Amino acid sequence: MKTFNELCYDLLKQIPEGKVVTYGDIAHALNCKAYQAVGNAMANNPNLIIVPCHRVVKSTGEIGQYALGVTRKVELLKSEGIEIDQRKVKNLDKYRFQFLNSF
Repeated sequence: MKTFNELCYDLLKQIPEGKVVTYGDIAHALNCKAYQAVGNAMANNPNLIIVPCHRVVKSTGEIGQYALGVTRKVELLKSEGIEIDQRKVKNLDKYRFQFLNSF
């Protein structure tokens, strides 16, 4: 049986370049309201290359934290075509990914 973190990482692998999700989106896809636990999973991501946790933002569009620093997270998101202004995703709905299935 997979751990909560592993379930979060499985979902993250579904998010394509140029799209983002919120901590709440991940929690809802896992049929829970454990938003902070999702944040903890992102903070403990052992493989930033394969599991793109830089694509997880706050529900307000603010980009939040990142293991390699906020500046790097902004760079990564911009390199994928996501518009960022004042450390916030512009027009979050435009870039928001919708999970097709949940656990």
